[in-house]
Amino acid sequence: MAAPPPPTPKHLIRSHGTQVNVVCFSDDNERIYSGDAAGTVVVTSTRSLRAIATWKAHTDGLLGVQEWEALIITHGRDNKLHVWKAVGEPSRIPGGSAALPGLQAPELCYSMDVNALNYCRFSLLSLRRDGRAADRHALIAVPNLVESAHADVWTLPGKQRLHAAIGKAGREQEQEQAASDGRGVRNPIGIIMSMHLFMVPHPHSAGRSRLRLLCGYENGSVTMREYAGDKEISIEGRGWDVLWSVRLHVESVMAMTVSRDGTFALSVSADHLVGRYDLVEAERAESLNTACVAHRTKHPGNGAVGIRDDGRVCAVGGWDGRVRLYSTKTFKSLGSLVYHKKNCQSVAFARSHPADPLNTATVSAEGYEDDDEMSEAEKQERTRWLVSGGQDSRVVVWSLIDFGRT
Repeated sequence: MAAPPPPTPKHLIRSHGTQVNVVCFSDDNERIYSGDAAGTVVVTSTRSLRAIATWKAHTDGLLGVQEWEALIITHGRDNKLHVWKAVGEPSRIPGGSAALPGLQAPELCYSMDVNALNYCRFSLLSLRRDGRAADRHALIAVPNLVESAHADVWTLPGKQRLHAAIGKAGREQEQEQAASDGRGVRNPIGIIMSMHLFMVPHPHSAGRSRLRLLCGYENGSVTMREYAGDKEISIEGRGWDVLWSVRLHVESVMAMTVSRDGTFALSVSADHLVGRYDLVEAERAESLNTACVAHRTKHPGNGAVGIRDDGRVCAVGGWDGRVRLYSTKTFKSLGSLVYHKKNCQSVAFARSHPADPLNTATVSAEGYEDDDEMSEAEKQERTRWLVSGGQDSRVVVWSLIDFGRT
């Protein structure tokens, strides 16, 4: 049977005037967030495919943007991390106008000073208190305020630093090697390029969890650490044990992502390799050669990677502008998406099982009515969306096939 023809873009978002650095979906698939190199963030409704908010969030390029409950977190190259109130969509424009007039910026709740010397975006771990969804707090991992080779973990909204300089302790042997992070600090692995903060159940204590941090580095290595200390707060990286470390790339890790269920991670680089890390097997394997494998592709120069919620399909954004789809099990090619003329900076899949829509509506303009309900078929089709952002200042919405179980 002949392969289906490559898809054409479902929609183009032309709300940015410079290269798009980050894209993501909200958990309920109702909004697409995109941020560019000028510090502008645009929120696009997936129902109307029109902008519902656009504002200058930072004075420099965006590193990350993510919706957290009824808040929006943005991270910029201006050494700032901002938390904003989320926005809702005015239901209808009187007269059927194609543009939303008078878009307002969301209200700024609070900010944090961070270190944005490197291009590493934050990693958010949402936590639930007393089992109540309305009473939430979170942990957020960012590069250390002083050294970009180390990481810090803070609380939100408290803005308390729980763990400082993760990765600093236990480096005596590494520091004997001649290397530098660009500021005269001897460091063979270089700065952190990507990170993922998460928790796993404690093996000997029911109801307790262990905090872990997965980091990709400038030298192409990926390291897993776990906090084994008995205190809530740590300094100088004390109490953080290295569970394993492996180097699959010959170039810097440009992007890394972890599957929705937390069982494996993927990394891409300037080389032609895609690194796959079995996070469960790597912990117990006698050799990392079976748990961490570099899959060779024919296309060097990759800067973005995303994994679909079911963990079976991944998308890799290339410096040639193409988005290539692969099976995460065999890394067989599933096709290419062609639109961007320049570097594809970011990719993101829609949620396969979206959460219930949040009540983030702002005060609607007079005369708006909410009659834009979606059919079940439309909602299901939206779960197969993929968005990509490129150096050409475009955000492209793709509608993918299911790919079956072949």
